[in-house]
Amino acid sequence: MAWVWLAVAGGFEIVWAVLLKYTDGFSRLLPSAATLGAMAVSFYCMSRALQVLPMGTVYAVWVGIGAFGTALWGMTVEGDPATAARILCLTLILAGVAGLKLAA
Repeated sequence: MAWVWLAVAGGFEIVWAVLLKYTDGFSRLLPSAATLGAMAVSFYCMSRALQVLPMGTVYAVWVGIGAFGTALWGMTVEGDPATAARILCLTLILAGVAGLKLAA
């Protein structure tokens, strides 16, 4: 169950990272509230995963999921460049997350 908590935490990290762009420096109420709500859910779920899994693993996987998902969102929705080098690096992040899961 800890890995499910961690996956949900990573998913909400993607959500708040994407929403953060729309807060305009936390000057817009609804995007700001949604961002803070997604942050709270992400941290709560991460704290549940930390009850079972090692801290280094939890944090690395959480960041990896967030970085991968946010970069993928940027490339598919926001028009960020999708170069071969960026895709290779994202693949390496995904491999690292999978490796941490297998090593735990």
